[in-house]
Amino acid sequence: MLFLAITTIYSQNIIKGIIKEKESDTPIIFANIYLPQLEKGTITNEKGEFIILDLPSGNYKMVISIIGYKTLSTEIIIPLIQDLSITLTASAIEMEEIIISTPFHKLQSENVMKVEQIKVSEMKASGATTLAEGITNIAGVESVTTGLSIGKPVIRGLSSNRVLVYTQGIRLENQQFGDEHGLGINTAGIESVEVIKGPASLLYGSDALGGVLYLNPEKFATQNTSSGDINTDYYTNTNGFSTNAGFKSSGDVFKFIFRGSLGEHSDYKTNGFRVTNTRFKEQDLKAAIGYQKSKFKSEIRYNLNASKLGIPEEIGVQNINKNPLFPYQKINNHVLSSKSTVFLDVSSLTINLGFTHNDRKEFGEDEIKPILDMKLKTLSYDVKYNLPRFGKFETIVGIQGLNQTNTNFGIEQLIPDAVTNDFGVLATSHIHFDDYDIQLGARYDNRNINVKNDINKTFNSFNGAVGIKFNLFKEITTRINLATGFRAPNLAELTSNGVHEGTNRFEIGNPNLNSEQNFQTDLAFEYKNEHLEIFANVFYNKIDNYIFISPTGDIIDDNSVFVYKQNDAKLYGGEFGLHIHPHPLDWLHFESSFETVTGKQNNENYLPLIPANKINNIARVEFIYDKLKGEHSSVHLKNSYAFIKLSTTFNQNKISGFEIKTSGYNLLSLGFGGEIKISKHLLKINISGTNLTNKVYINHLSRLKIDGIPNIGRNFSLSLSYRF
Repeated sequence: MLFLAITTIYSQNIIKGIIKEKESDTPIIFANIYLPQLEKGTITNEKGEFIILDLPSGNYKMVISIIGYKTLSTEIIIPLIQDLSITLTASAIEMEEIIISTPFHKLQSENVMKVEQIKVSEMKASGATTLAEGITNIAGVESVTTGLSIGKPVIRGLSSNRVLVYTQGIRLENQQFGDEHGLGINTAGIESVEVIKGPASLLYGSDALGGVLYLNPEKFATQNTSSGDINTDYYTNTNGFSTNAGFKSSGDVFKFIFRGSLGEHSDYKTNGFRVTNTRFKEQDLKAAIGYQKSKFKSEIRYNLNASKLGIPEEIGVQNINKNPLFPYQKINNHVLSSKSTVFLDVSSLTINLGFTHNDRKEFGEDEIKPILDMKLKTLSYDVKYNLPRFGKFETIVGIQGLNQTNTNFGIEQLIPDAVTNDFGVLATSHIHFDDYDIQLGARYDNRNINVKNDINKTFNSFNGAVGIKFNLFKEITTRINLATGFRAPNLAELTSNGVHEGTNRFEIGNPNLNSEQNFQTDLAFEYKNEHLEIFANVFYNKIDNYIFISPTGDIIDDNSVFVYKQNDAKLYGGEFGLHIHPHPLDWLHFESSFETVTGKQNNENYLPLIPANKINNIARVEFIYDKLKGEHSSVHLKNSYAFIKLSTTFNQNKISGFEIKTSGYNLLSLGFGGEIKISKHLLKINISGTNLTNKVYINHLSRLKIDGIPNIGRNFSLSLSYRF
């Protein structure tokens, strides 16, 4: 039906104009012009001029951005009455990006909901080895880890099935209930990461009770251009490397991307020894093809991530071999997605379809028959209709759902064979007023879990959200958001009855568990001027029927018995920080942030896996453009930077009944880099060092802490990226 619609709605328009600096009235070259709803854009030429062809009629947002200037977001009506003439104001405030994880695709300064965003390039520049490590640079976000290779996000104290991960525009399902089950996503081919802190069930349904980690894939090339890049990273601590290469090209109608990646790491070193079997190997392939013509666009993306991950048990073999020992996991994660949009005269329809296949095997003693062999297949759909704008109202209605099948083929099983079906319907509106904005919405969800030859459970929930953004004073932006969320119990919580080897305990599920239901209040303040930015985000999260695991004191097969229980709980805390960029020293930046969260049951017992309080202090210098040699040299240094960072983590003494306390520590990091232009191409160089003092420490969210095994020691990394 979508393809047939092309013949009846075809039309062509163009927009063109010029971008100038406000004070000097001089043209700005290489400014980015982007229409997020259409996913089309271009850059200005040497005269500051631009043109974008083959556009549908309608009202659209246009964003103009370039480093060193304040990002401009404006509404345009196509077809244009006359050419555009736009001016930008110079600013030391960092360039804003479009937020994709929220339905209206606005700049963060325009959003009612607070969303954090970080570029993958910034993660790599800070020395992060993996995506799970990189997201910990965001205030309020941590990671539960098993060595370096296995990590899962923690948002304000909530993790596992309480945090939903989206990639390629669809939900990622990869057995996230398991303590030792990581993301299974490689940073290659991912442009940025967005984090919604707090319940996002209105937008995403069950499992978004604690928040959403949204991974934005790399964009297609600008129309009628091609580009390629080769990237390699080396890490001294693990004697490890990762390398990837990609090529993308866009014509008038069709566009494509191909990217391949390979990485290998030895056991990481700490306190004079290597942590046996933290080694891992990873291969990753990403491909995408897109079609765009007038009022219709579509894209298909595919990602295969194949990894072999060692599971550490005790300190033993000491070498730099990269082949994992027994026990190890062998995982093939397939993600196939399709996104299509039809643009009508004053509205649009978007259909996202997804298929994920998580093939997870665990080998204990030989490679002939895996101990665990689980296959999780998920079909998902997400259909949204963006209604015609009515006065001050932007409104979206939609349906979402999935069909999921879990099947076991191994000697043992953690969770039984089962089929899960979800269906949800939602409506949300953004209301624009002169001095404030309001966003509100409601949603209904139904989830059915059918366990083969056992239980059949159905869970229902109504959820809603309302938020307001306004200027409390001239330069202070205030956001107040109230939202509910829910999470149905997962298969492990409902059906476990056996030894969980990853945690060395006998777990017993509870088929009578109810859905978790929460209500969270968020209050955010932001102050910005030419020299200073200050933010304060506080939250209070009340969760009814919080599911947790608790020891009984019994022993079965030499393992302590744990059972799943429920109790009401609460989490509260926030993130606070500042960013100083004194004028005229716009190249100098000082940033400081503090994050804290406390989690308790109603009986005042503390919740498990709550991250310790943390302070990050960063001093950095940035130069947009600086010549390396003489005025007429063909070699230039661009976008150079240097930073030094001190991260202070405090003692964590607020622990659950079966956790152990952890001590505080300080970690010192530094890095520098830039882009060298050689003739027409760019070579980007990043050099960084983490834990420079070689501090011996144990993060409270490390699953190796129970054995007293420290986290990684001093590590230097070298990153090279060549674009052509």
